[in-house]
Amino acid sequence: MKNLKNKVVIITGASSGIGKANALYLAENGAKVVLGDVREDRLQTVVDEIKREDGEVTSQVTDVKKRDQVEALVASGLDSFGRIDVIINCAGVMPQSYLSDTNYEEWERGIDTNIKGVLYGIGAVLPIMHKQESGHIINISSIGAHSVIPGGAVYSATKYAVKAITEGLRQEEAENGKNVRVTSISPGSIDTEFTHPIADPEIRAKFDALSEDAIEPESVARLIAFAINEEQHVALNEVIIRPTEQTL
Repeated sequence: MKNLKNKVVIITGASSGIGKANALYLAENGAKVVLGDVREDRLQTVVDEIKREDGEVTSQVTDVKKRDQVEALVASGLDSFGRIDVIINCAGVMPQSYLSDTNYEEWERGIDTNIKGVLYGIGAVLPIMHKQESGHIINISSIGAHSVIPGGAVYSATKYAVKAITEGLRQEEAENGKNVRVTSISPGSIDTEFTHPIADPEIRAKFDALSEDAIEPESVARLIAFAINEEQHVALNEVIIRPTEQTL
C-alpha cells in the first residue's frame, strides 16, 4: 500500500461502521485522515484510537445535510494538510418503510443525507482537486442501487441516485482531463449498525435474516484502500461487495 502514505483522505460518517473501518485502516497504512460525523463523542473515540497508534488525524463535527458543515470539514483538511487527495462520501441513512406508511420525515432525511450529502461532498472537493489536477472521489452506494425490495423503495432510490451521480461525475472528469478518479462502492450485507434504526418489525426481520451472513466493514476498507493505492492513471470505477452466500 505504498501509494496510501501521506494521502490526505476526508471521510464522512467516520464514527462507526464502514466509515470508521476506513479511518482506522487508512491511517494505519500512512494516510492522513480528516474525519467528520454528527456524533461528536464517538468521532472523538476514533480520533483517539488513531492517535494512540501515532496516526495523523483531524476531525470536525459534520452533518452532511448541511452544506456549510461539509465545506468546513473540507476546508479544515486543506488547512491542516495543504491538499485533499481523496474524499470518501460514506455518511448515510437507511430509510426502510412501506410507501403506504407515508413516512415523509424518513423520506426527507434519506434524500437529504444520501443524495444531497454526497453532492455537497463532491462540490466541496472538486475545485481543490481541479486546481491540484489530481484527486479521487469515492461514493458509498449500496446493493440497493442494483435491486429493490418491498419497504426499500426510497432507500434504493437514493442509492440509485448516488450510482447515477457517480457515473455522471466519472464521465465528466474523464472528459475534462483534470486527473480526478471516481469510484462507486456498493456494499451488500455488512456487519454494522446501519439497519438498527429500522422501526417496522416485518422489514427489520428481513434485514436481520440477511445479516446472518454479513461481512465485516474492514473488508470494504481493504477494497477502498486497494482502489486508492492503484496508480493515478488506473481507476476502479464500480464494485459490488457482499457476502459470498448473499442472494440479493
